[in-house]
Formats: sequence, structure tokens, C-alpha cells
Amino acid sequence: MRPYKKFTVTADPFNPELISGLLWSLEIEGIGEESDRVEAFTSPRSKIDGDKIKSLMEQLVSQKLISNFNIKEELIENKNWNAEWEKDINVIEVTDKIVIKPSFKKYSAKKDQIILEINPKMSFGTGEHQTTKLMLRALEKYVKKEMKMLDVGTGTGVLAIASVKLGAASATAIDNDEWSYLNAKENCLLNGTGLKVEILLGEINEVKEKNFDLISANIQKNTLIDMAEELQCRLKKKGILILSGLLKEDESEILNKYYNLDFKLLELIGMDEWIAIVLKF
Repeated sequence: MRPYKKFTVTADPFNPELISGLLWSLEIEGIGEESDRVEAFTSPRSKIDGDKIKSLMEQLVSQKLISNFNIKEELIENKNWNAEWEKDINVIEVTDKIVIKPSFKKYSAKKDQIILEINPKMSFGTGEHQTTKLMLRALEKYVKKEMKMLDVGTGTGVLAIASVKLGAASATAIDNDEWSYLNAKENCLLNGTGLKVEILLGEINEVKEKNFDLISANIQKNTLIDMAEELQCRLKKKGILILSGLLKEDESEILNKYYNLDFKLLELIGMDEWIAIVLKF
């Protein structure tokens, strides 16, 4: 099994939700919160290093949210992190209609609820993070019957699975991480959506279809800016684009980029310091 880079972050005062929120804006593969520290995990091939995390933490210092911090970086042998995290992952009632249920938890569904059964395996999209909730709330509103959707940076595959359960005719989900690819395929089987959801391993330029009705991308600002043209050319005219992985401070930069590509703003929704942007082409 491959090793992982582990970043241990402490701060004074210690606010695990604030620190985790910042770390999720990077392309990390998992986060664990302890009583006195936050631990983030990435592949050894990841470009994330201590300097990038330091830059984020210095923003908190400049905003006077913390007075000091410390970052420890180490390479560790892999183990079953999923088992370590299971005890902290809960059933999430995202809306009255949408519920994310980890495969190892019990839940009695209420009438008309859509249950998304997810086996996390360190992929982003367990429902714990604000941006996953924001994306699902937007999908509940904008997914229509017979839509063809694309989910970029799919993680657990939860957004593609949700879209099909909300009525989309089909979904294509792509991620450049092999662990996410395998996990998303497993979750499609758990939810009985395997025939309607195609899971791909690779980058967005490897998606050949260019007539999607709706595209979702819950990644982070720089990646969403870099791939803007790739997203645009795969979306039908009058198609819907839902973006998240964004902080409130990212709003103007993202909107300026997509306005220049002839997108129009339909809605901006927020939760804590995070936002999701719904655009129409």
C-alpha cells in the first residue's frame, strides 16, 4: 500500500472547524480532527507542501483569528484510515429530502427521502463539509428529469449518484485520483446507480462528450479558473454549471472569469465561510 504525506496543524487559539475548512480548499485526500490538532493527508505525489499550508494559516493570523500556529510534515505508511474515521462520520440530513448515510451506519428513511449510501474510503464527499451540502442543495433545485450531467472531481461520486436519484437520465463522473475512482464505482453499486453513472479516471480533457445539460465541480478556486474553458465547451447552450469548493473571498474572481465566458449568475448560496455559485451558459 502506498504511503501518505501527513500534515499536523496546531494553532492558538485552536479552532478545528476553521482550520479544516481552509485545508479542504486544497486538493487533500482526507482530514482528521483531534482535540488539539488537525491532521491532513495527501498522496506523496501531491504538490501540496508545508509552505502552501503555511500560507493559508498566515491568512488566519493576518485576520487576527489565531495568534500563532505550527505545521509538522511527515511521510507515513498507509493503513486503514477509513476505519479510524468511521467513528466520527455521521448520517447527514442535507435537506428534508436528501440524506447521506455512511454504509456502516443505520438510518430509518422517512417518506420520500433520497438516501445516498456512501462508503467514504478517504474520498471527499461524505457530507460533513459545507461545500458538499451546498452542492447537493443546488442539485436538488436544478436537476430535471432526463438531464445528462457531468461531475468533475467526483470524490466519492455522491453528486453524480444524487443527480441520478433526483431524476437525471445519466451522469458521468471523473476524478484524477485512483482511490476516488475505485470508491465512486463502489458507491454506485451500493446505490444501484451503476447503469446510469459512468465513472472515469483522468482529467476533464479526456471527457469526449460535449452536450451536458448540467455540470457540477466541487474543487477549489484555482482549478475552477484553470478549467473554465474545458467546462464551458462541454456544456449545452442554456446549460447549468454549479461550482463550489469556494470561500466567500473567491466570489469576485470566479464570477469575473466565468462572466468573460458568457455565463450568467443564477444564484449564489452560502454556508459559514463557503459558497456555491450557480451559473447558466
